[in-house]
Amino acid sequence: MSEEARRQLLKMLMERSYQYRPDNPFTLSSGRVSPYFIDCKPVTNSASGLALVVVESCAVDPSGVGTPRMLRAYDDSFLDDLARIAREIHVGGALACCQINHTGRFAFVEEPLAPSPVPAFGRTPREISLSEIPGLRQAYAAAADRVKRAGFDMVELHGGTGYLLTSFVSPRTNLRTDAYGGSLEGRMRFPLEVVASVREAVGPGFPVGYRFEADEWLPDGFQLDEARPFARALEKAGVAYLSVMAGTYESFFLPEVMERSARDGYMADLAAEIRKEVSIPVIAAGRISTPELAEKILETGQADLVGLARVILADPDWVQKALTGREDDIEHCRADCDACMSQVMGGQSVACAAWPVEKIQYVKSMAEE
Repeated sequence: MSEEARRQLLKMLMERSYQYRPDNPFTLSSGRVSPYFIDCKPVTNSASGLALVVVESCAVDPSGVGTPRMLRAYDDSFLDDLARIAREIHVGGALACCQINHTGRFAFVEEPLAPSPVPAFGRTPREISLSEIPGLRQAYAAAADRVKRAGFDMVELHGGTGYLLTSFVSPRTNLRTDAYGGSLEGRMRFPLEVVASVREAVGPGFPVGYRFEADEWLPDGFQLDEARPFARALEKAGVAYLSVMAGTYESFFLPEVMERSARDGYMADLAAEIRKEVSIPVIAAGRISTPELAEKILETGQADLVGLARVILADPDWVQKALTGREDDIEHCRADCDACMSQVMGGQSVACAAWPVEKIQYVKSMAEE
C-alpha cells in the first residue's frame, strides 16, 4: 500500500461496549470508560498508521442511549473520559473524531422516542412532540461542544442505521403531517436544523461530518433517489464530509442484505453514487478487507477516503502490515461471521471471533465487571 493511500484511511469504530456496566443503565453515572477501552489497540490505534480515528457513537441525551455500555456526551461529567480517549488517539499520531448520536426508536430506555409511533422489534416508540424538538437539537449541539472541549479535532453526526436522524428522513418511520414530515423537504428539516445547531455550537474551523444513510434496504424505506438531494442539502448546510452507509437494524439480517454484505466493498457503489452529487469528501466503508481493494476504491474515484471498522477489529495491525508488504499476514474478518454485530445488538462487549482465545476470555470477563 502506498503512503498516499495510507493518508486516506480512517478507523470507524463500531459499537464495542467496553464501558463499565452500570447497575442502572438509565442513570448519569453509567457509560464510564473502562481501562480496557483506553488500552485496547483497536480503539487508540497507537502507531497504526491511520490518518483519522472516529470514536464510536456517543449518546447526546439520556433518552437516546442505545445500550447500557454506550459512551455518553450529554453531561460535563463525561468530559474527562472523552478527553482521555482523544489524548490516546493523538499519541498514536492520528486525528481524533467523535461520533455523536441519539438512537431514537432503538434506544435502550423505557420510552423510546421517534418522529412517529412506528413499532420496532415489538416496542412502539412515543412520537416526539413539536415542543420537544428544540431540546433535542440543543442536546446535539451541547454534546458537540463537549467533544470539542474534550480535545477532539472534529465531530460526526450519526445519520445512519435507522437512528433518530435517519428516522426523520425515512418515509417508513416518519408519518408526521406537520412541518417535520410529509415531503422530503419536511423530513429533512430536523437533521438540517441539527447540523445548523451543531455548527453554531462548535464555531468555524471545527469540521462537522455526517454518517450518511444512502439506502435503508427496505422496500418502503429511505432510498437512493431521495438520498441524492439530501446529500446536496447537507453539503449546502456546511457538512464537512459524508460517510456513506446503508441498511438498518431492521434490514441487516434480511437474507438478501446478508448475502450482499458478505461481499467485499459492498457499499462502495453507494459511496460512488453520492460522490457524484457533492464536492465535499465522501467516505466509503463496508468490508473493505484488503489493501488492494482500498486502493482500487480510491484510484477509481468511488470515494475520497476509505473507512475501516471490522477489519481493524479483527487485526489492529492491518495498516502496518499493508505498508510493509505483509498483506499475507493480515488476520481477515470472516464474511460468514456476524458475531460482533450480534453482540452489539445484544448489548454485550464485543470480542472478535478472529482473536486469540485468551483475548476473548479477557473481554468476556471484563463484561461481567
